[in-house]
Amino acid sequence: MTEDRPGAALLRLVAVMDTLRVSCPWDARQTHESLAPHLLEECYEALDALESGDPAALRDELGDVLLQVVFHARIAAEAADGTGYTIDDVAEGIVAKLIRRHPHVFADVTVSGPEEVKRNWDAIKAAERAEAGGAPVSALDTVPLGQPALLLAAQLQRRAERAGVPADLADPLATGPARGQAVSEIGAELFALVARAREAGLDPELELRAAARAYRDRVRAWELSERG
Repeated sequence: MTEDRPGAALLRLVAVMDTLRVSCPWDARQTHESLAPHLLEECYEALDALESGDPAALRDELGDVLLQVVFHARIAAEAADGTGYTIDDVAEGIVAKLIRRHPHVFADVTVSGPEEVKRNWDAIKAAERAEAGGAPVSALDTVPLGQPALLLAAQLQRRAERAGVPADLADPLATGPARGQAVSEIGAELFALVARAREAGLDPELELRAAARAYRDRVRAWELSERG
């Protein structure tokens, strides 16, 4: 294999990770659980680099995210209880999923545009779960509730919309809370604001992050002016 072949550096990364796992005291003691905070942090740092508009910084941060994937796969490969898997298993799994969920590319399905691609993806995903005997009762069952609230609200609304849920259910004050759960006026307004952002074709998380960065810059400018 030549060094300029696409993916050659990935093989080198796997080899380096194997060496570190054996030879570095810190790397050798890590577990899935101990690495979990790093996985989250590296994703946020990659997002920061993306927002900065610095391609070199984004490249570096994506490398850190990739390291977390390789590290977790290396730890999993050591399992002796039959639950282990390798980085190749991870890669083969996503390759199979992408091929399976893109029949308009890898099979003879015809689509009219991106929206139909999304609908097909959701239908194929639901069929996969049903075949595995794990079909969710609700379209929202697989949404991770541990994510930040703004991301959670947006993902819940996206999933509900694709499932055909009436849009007015996104207004807790109009529909009333479920099972006696109290929703404050502020909470309801925030949730409804997420719906407004999505209707405008905007990502509420990214919009709020942009507003937060603008506020940071205004504060810094004020601080400089106060210092004379």
